[in-house]
Amino acid sequence: MGIFDFLSGQFIDVIHWTDDTRDTMVWRFQREGHEIKYGAKLTVREGQAAVFVHEGQLADVFTPGLYMLETNNMPVMTTLQHWDHGFKSPFKSEIYFINTTRFNDLKWGTKNPIMLRDPEFGPTRLRAFGTYSVRVADPARFLTEIVGTDGEFTMDEISYQIRNIIVQEFSRVVASSGIPVLDMAANTADLGKLVAAAISQTVAEYGLAIPELYIENISLPPAVEAALDKRTSVGIAGDLGRFTQYSAAEAMTEAARNPAGGGMAAGMGAGMGIAMAQQMTGQGGPWGSAPAAAAPAAQMPPPPPVEHVWHIAEGGETHGPYSKATMGRMVRDGKLSRESHVWTAGQDGWLRAEDVAELAQLFTVMPPPPPGA
Repeated sequence: MGIFDFLSGQFIDVIHWTDDTRDTMVWRFQREGHEIKYGAKLTVREGQAAVFVHEGQLADVFTPGLYMLETNNMPVMTTLQHWDHGFKSPFKSEIYFINTTRFNDLKWGTKNPIMLRDPEFGPTRLRAFGTYSVRVADPARFLTEIVGTDGEFTMDEISYQIRNIIVQEFSRVVASSGIPVLDMAANTADLGKLVAAAISQTVAEYGLAIPELYIENISLPPAVEAALDKRTSVGIAGDLGRFTQYSAAEAMTEAARNPAGGGMAAGMGAGMGIAMAQQMTGQGGPWGSAPAAAAPAAQMPPPPPVEHVWHIAEGGETHGPYSKATMGRMVRDGKLSRESHVWTAGQDGWLRAEDVAELAQLFTVMPPPPPGA
């Protein structure tokens, strides 16, 4: 720096700061050798504060207004009188401008899921995220505790620390609140106030304040959300039968969307369609539509045969009912003969066992008595 630049710097007597960065929290006024002229004018605008540091110590904090600085550090006179210091004054003064406006729309969120015990789901995990705002409430404390001698301090340098404080207090508040997970969406405003109040004391030690904190969303793990979706679907369907029909329709739609499934997907879709049509026949669709048309008879399997059970009359008393397999064992053991009278549902009166076609074959398993016996 030339001698004329140096001398011209000594006569600059207006100290002020205008910021257009939107993220600068602290800016130090730059002067040659940090020398402040005696009687300089200090302008502090609204939304600012100025911290005056003289001879290494915090001397004063200036709120918005116009001030005349009168210190023992007079750069022009001291520089000319102290040639042994090489034109450098031994008395140094610094002015730090502090931005006291709100820094808005700052993001926070849980990096890992929070473990808690829910009264309905038991142990579960959840995530949350939202926004907050911060401002400098105590410029002197903020300068001494956080900034130090940094000539330009931005919001990014402290936002990570504030996010950690918010997540820690949010975890503690949510875990101890006892609010069910399903009711947290209706209580996000109250939870935000609780978290803001819990962190206020911690950030106050940094000279900061959190005017606003919002919880935008609280989410569950994908597995729990999938279970909730199925539970909601059952509630919409109304009963298990209709839910089965709903699930079959969803599976058919998913199979149709999957071209990689090929013939297998088509076959599965057709099979579920037939099953769903059988369930819906005679009782209407799950949304109250008309009964679906039955499939052609050639494609429908015949109904299974109805197995008869039999009663036996002996000595004026009836015994049974017995299955056909039991009747076969009785023939083998000699407890049922061709002459025994039997009856089953749908039969017209009592008949001899050998006159019933279904039972007559039981007697052909054993050879008949020899002729003339």
